[in-house]
Amino acid sequence: MRNVRFATICGLFAFAASLLFARVHPFGDAGLYKQAQANPIMQQADIPSNVRQTLMTKCADCHSAQTRAPLYGRMAPFSWLMEHDILEAREAMNLSRWNNYTPEQQDSFKIKIFLEAKGHRMPLPQYRIIHWNARITDADIQSLSQWAHQSDSATSVSTPPAGEGDAARGKDIFERRCTGCHSLDQNREGPRLRGVFGRTSGSLSDFDYSTALKQAHITWNETSLERWLTDPDTLVPGNNMEFHVAKPQERSDLIRFLKENAIK
Repeated sequence: MRNVRFATICGLFAFAASLLFARVHPFGDAGLYKQAQANPIMQQADIPSNVRQTLMTKCADCHSAQTRAPLYGRMAPFSWLMEHDILEAREAMNLSRWNNYTPEQQDSFKIKIFLEAKGHRMPLPQYRIIHWNARITDADIQSLSQWAHQSDSATSVSTPPAGEGDAARGKDIFERRCTGCHSLDQNREGPRLRGVFGRTSGSLSDFDYSTALKQAHITWNETSLERWLTDPDTLVPGNNMEFHVAKPQERSDLIRFLKENAIK
């Protein structure tokens, strides 16, 4: 009986301490139990209803200010781990601020969302374990793909031919639309791109390319990059690239930028 009483007292003490330490925010305060905003996220954005539903139910808990925190989120250290993941997610992309992003940033995020969902890297495994219904389905991937590429379809009609490429404009395009997956000097979702001009496709030893791209043996130059940026699937079927640059002038500017950064 004494052991049971002692265990009970210890348990109550640990529970109280957990609640108390949850008021400490070592990674920052994510506002888990603040009153949620009255308006739904992305309210004024032109988003298909099925895509909006996917984002609300499978992304918004971490990537918005409308987190649905479970009861155990009031207890440390669970609350600390949750806040760490949520604050990192909001920093990367905050759906509550969607209307504050530029159209180019929104396009970049659309592609990033689709790629993360297609690769089943998001939602995170620790989230899916608890929220079993957050698993990304094939239907989700299909609708996200259509949403991500709808701007390309809209701008590809009656587009004038490209003039000479401008590296300064290309740098701006790269920073606005490509850095979600690429960097010049570091591998990210895609391989590092400094020195890509003149390089053979799939040749970086420290990046895990698709089999299709490894076997393509394409030398990246003006012609091949133009075809690749226009439609990667047409040039190399089965690759992992889902990003298209619909406007010829933007492709020309981006290629000129990559050419001027050809030194490895």
